[in-house]
Amino acid sequence: MNLSGKVAIVTGGAMGIGYGIAYRLAEAGASVVVADLNKEVAQESAAKLIALGWYATAIAVDVSDAAQVARMIETTVTVYGGIDILVNNAGIYPNIPVLQMHEKDFDHILAVNLKSVFLCTKAVAEQMIKQGRGGKIINITSIDALHPSMVGLATYDATKHGLWGFTKNTALELAPHKIWVNAIAPGGVSTPGTGAGAPLSPEMQKIMEPFLAKIPMHRLGEPDEIGKVALFLASDLSSYMTGSQIVVDGGALLA
Repeated sequence: MNLSGKVAIVTGGAMGIGYGIAYRLAEAGASVVVADLNKEVAQESAAKLIALGWYATAIAVDVSDAAQVARMIETTVTVYGGIDILVNNAGIYPNIPVLQMHEKDFDHILAVNLKSVFLCTKAVAEQMIKQGRGGKIINITSIDALHPSMVGLATYDATKHGLWGFTKNTALELAPHKIWVNAIAPGGVSTPGTGAGAPLSPEMQKIMEPFLAKIPMHRLGEPDEIGKVALFLASDLSSYMTGSQIVVDGGALLA
């Protein structure tokens, strides 16, 4: 699992699952670009990794904007000389039932969760092909790519189903270039978005109680538990895998 000499971009890498992934990749020796919309938090997260003696850089980016994605790639190549690993983790999951959703909400969720993956994958794959040494692309889907978890996430679910399809097809397209494309489908994970580290609001409690009851392990996952699987997919241990999706959900889909 030695990633020394490798360069990784983790979108949405400043907190939650993204930071859990960035931490594990940096620990394994990769130079990690913490790419996030929130510049301050990205800088804080990169500083934490640097303080541990690892290599990291923060880049503020809206991954749904093609020009900003191009700048992210250019900056990464300028700083580190290339790109070997891309983790498409950035995503949002507003709970809005279809009958209450506005068109702008729908467009925004698609832009952040799906269009961003197209933009980042295309730009990074072009760079990887130019380098001629292959690479790894890891997409963070969701168990909702396989089965809906609750009402209110129809558009989120559509993006995650779409991302799973995008993963499989780009795996076919990029395999001749030795670029392996895989996905991780997390279940419920304890992140700032699910209220980690703070008392749950009554609304979130109402959502989480029945969700937790269905998980055979009876707990949420930790960001590091997704980070370890991402490290596996980024390393040579997954050398014969492309177009696969690994479910990491504490058994939730069994229910």
